[in-house]
Amino acid sequence: MIIEIIFMIGLIVVAGIILNLILDIGSTLLKIVAHIISGWILLTLVNLVPGIYIPINTLTVLISGFGGVVGTVLLAFLYLIF
Repeated sequence: MIIEIIFMIGLIVVAGIILNLILDIGSTLLKIVAHIISGWILLTLVNLVPGIYIPINTLTVLISGFGGVVGTVLLAFLYLIF
């Protein structure tokens, strides 16, 4: 009886640690997805400006998403230079 109780407590502890790990990884993935979506939105808004067309691909979305407004301005500046 005592061995079964100790085993159940051990299972609950292991399940709690695994659940915590899954939630940490999940929140990180959600943050990455939010950055990618915000980068796509920023690039779409910048492409509405006449004279600037930055192609929307994986690299530019990641630069814009993780760089934020500064990354998007940098992309627009580089587009105007080249």
